[in-house]
Amino acid sequence: MSKKNEHIEKLKHELMDRYIILMIIILGIYAVIFTFYIDDKVMPWYLTGGLLFLGYSYSIMRRRFSTGLLVHLYLILAPLYNFYIMLAFWDNSVASFCWLLPVPLGAYIFFTKKEVLLYTFYIILIILIGYFLANNVAFNFPKHTQKEIIFTDTILIISNILVVTLLINYNDKIKKVEILSQLPQSQKTEREKITITKPTPEDLEADNENMENLFDKIEESMTRNMLFKDVNFNLSSLSVAMNVNSTYISKAIRYKGYPNFNNYLNVYRINYVKKLFTEIDFQKTTLMYVYTEAGFSNQSTFNRVFKQIEGITPSEYVQKNPQPEIDV
Repeated sequence: MSKKNEHIEKLKHELMDRYIILMIIILGIYAVIFTFYIDDKVMPWYLTGGLLFLGYSYSIMRRRFSTGLLVHLYLILAPLYNFYIMLAFWDNSVASFCWLLPVPLGAYIFFTKKEVLLYTFYIILIILIGYFLANNVAFNFPKHTQKEIIFTDTILIISNILVVTLLINYNDKIKKVEILSQLPQSQKTEREKITITKPTPEDLEADNENMENLFDKIEESMTRNMLFKDVNFNLSSLSVAMNVNSTYISKAIRYKGYPNFNNYLNVYRINYVKKLFTEIDFQKTTLMYVYTEAGFSNQSTFNRVFKQIEGITPSEYVQKNPQPEIDV
């Protein structure tokens, strides 16, 4: 991944994080309003449930799935969640439609023009379905006074202004990165001289925490699935298995002190070989079984890697670490 794409990806992650925080705050404010100010038995539970689901699911899925997939899920599910609120206020206010307006803008920031059109048609379809149901089905929603509607609409408009401002701000940041990447190298260098700043201690601490968390996930994947046993296993395979960019995986591995991914993989394989040495009976099992079981394709590579990591040959290691007696 190029530096430009890494920067854009970081900005998109920041946008997602801040958008989710903003939405949690907004839902929390509305939950308080409908609990203590406006009499509505269903809406407080509906809003609180949405708040908890949004915060909990995002915290779990944020590091497991790509940015694009998370945004797709949100842009699909958020209008469906808003559908009940839109129907509940259909006869009193059209302001609830405001929640649907940022959807095409969000799609514009993250996706292609074709996908923006698809999400626009999706929003129109949601509104048409709402119109059909509101005019053909008798719902028993609580009635609200004009004063209550004006109050909630005011907060709704302010909230949407904040959401749209956030989206536009990050859209501008992303566009600037794209424009800077297209400048001639001489102009780009001058721009970078002006904008480069030293990372703050908070930035470094956050980056270290991210590396620790990612390395823990790498370890979990390697241990649970024993991926290293595949002869053809490589960095790209791990990237696909974890759905994480290979650049981030390499960075996390180097952060933990390994020179590169191959060294990290070979350490895993040699440790597994040493484990097999303590468990197998060499009178019944060949050395070829051992090193192929650990993911090595041939004995010469196995011998070279073993000595490189352990400092001695496999035969010397076996002599220095005799097998325990095996019960027959």
